[in-house]
Amino acid sequence: MPITDWPAAERPREKLLLQGAAALSDAELLAIFLRTGLPGRSAVDLARDLLHGFGSLRALLQADQAGFCSHAGLGPAKFAQLQAVMEMGRRHLFEDIKRGDALTSPGAVRNFLRSKLMALPHEVFACLYLDNQHRVIAFEELFRGTLDSASVYPREVIKRALSHNAAALILTHNHPSGVAEPSQADLQLTRRLKESLALVDIRVLDHLVVGDGDPVSFAERGLL
Repeated sequence: MPITDWPAAERPREKLLLQGAAALSDAELLAIFLRTGLPGRSAVDLARDLLHGFGSLRALLQADQAGFCSHAGLGPAKFAQLQAVMEMGRRHLFEDIKRGDALTSPGAVRNFLRSKLMALPHEVFACLYLDNQHRVIAFEELFRGTLDSASVYPREVIKRALSHNAAALILTHNHPSGVAEPSQADLQLTRRLKESLALVDIRVLDHLVVGDGDPVSFAERGLL
């Protein structure tokens, strides 16, 4: 039965307008994004098929273009649309953390960093640059690949911090394994960067490791 023939309260779009997006299932949210189904399959049916095929909504959202477009009902146009939606979400989160003191809104900072780093298949080291009132100036990815004290160069971190006129930094990197527990190499790297940045009077306020769950804060663990 086409969705247009469903009772109004059961149609995903009408349900969202009446009850809010949080009331919808993953399949219903995805159906609104898809808009149309396939012959003999409603958008909700197609959404359920896709969630089953990918294994989860998260896996679908993180799929590369080839993997995404290999499924029936999806193509380059849908992939581009999805990437645009996700990037708008990331920019919205970045605007949130730019509005005030980054240290008084740790949840917003963590949400932003998770949106930027959690889904990446490779390690990325990045910095949030802050002014002397801890307001966010910029976010920048600096290094990619296997991260250790030899592959992250303090002089480059210092150079970029000075170019942004930053007074402080929040360091961050991801663990593609999904396990955010800091390694010994992470601890050594953090100490090295903190000591180097102190020479130019730039403070390291935290180092957040992003995995599948809540990012791990060096500051909260007393590791800085």
